Amino acid sequence: KVPEMIDIHLHLPSGAQKKDGPSAGVAMTCAFVSLLTGACVPSHIAMTGEITLRGRVTPVGGIKEKVLGAHRAQITKVILPWANRKDVEHDIALEIRNEMEFVFVRTVREALEAAFGKNTLGWRREALLMESRL
Repeated sequence: KVPEMIDIHLHLPSGAQKKDGPSAGVAMTCAFVSLLTGACVPSHIAMTGEITLRGRVTPVGGIKEKVLGAHRAQITKVILPWANRKDVEHDIALEIRNEMEFVFVRTVREALEAAFGKNTLGWRREALLMESRL
């Protein structure tokens, strides 16, 4: 079921450290979708990635540290930007890569499917439009 249309304003202060925040775009989007739909992301899934206003997932830094932290926390599935796949191949030991599932995404839609499961949300494409009022 598509939730009723509502306006949500998320304010991220410009005074934050440059490195704080952008990597949380995918996670913040999944949190909002979870809040609005009641669907839950399983606790064994971790995610990172910056999101553009058009819904594209762009690469982030610190992949090695994020994946190793997820591994230590017994996370088994990690959602990452498509452009960060080489970081995983080059920086993460094979034994750790074999213990985890990596899902590389290009769009918010792909990230939501990876987090919640395919067809779990049942939204039409039109419902995923994002509007920017700058």
